[in-house]
Amino acid sequence: MQESAPQTQSMDIQRILRLLPHRYPFLLVDRVVECVTGSHIKAYKNVTFNEPFFQGHFPDAPIMPGVLILEALAQTGGLLATAGMESLDDKLFLFTGLDGVKFRRQVVPGDRLELECSNLRMKLKLCKMEARAFVDGKLAAEALITAAIGDRPKG
Repeated sequence: MQESAPQTQSMDIQRILRLLPHRYPFLLVDRVVECVTGSHIKAYKNVTFNEPFFQGHFPDAPIMPGVLILEALAQTGGLLATAGMESLDDKLFLFTGLDGVKFRRQVVPGDRLELECSNLRMKLKLCKMEARAFVDGKLAAEALITAAIGDRPKG
């Protein structure tokens, strides 16, 4: 029996909102252009001058904070890890580690932050993946992300 090829999908903002609990001003993925469940994902964030963090980082030289680039990558990784699910209403995708973090260039208003995660490895409720962010084809940041899918606290 021949295996079928993995399904490639894209995700609009409505699908992203069903899979991620993040909302404005902390949702940092605008669209998924390619996702192969269990393999890799390509998404983007349009960085505009209207982002609230630019008010203080830095008023005369707006630069996207590196930790928010990592958060955008983690959200993208969360979408990859949960791509086969309908929703995550009772679950959260939580950082457990970041390794090999390197920032290569600044991200500024007007940039389109291309987000890529690949080499997904899942064991029980833990997942690990390689993550890279690009602007105009040039590497802006990279990291090895480890995360866990846990139960959402009941409130």
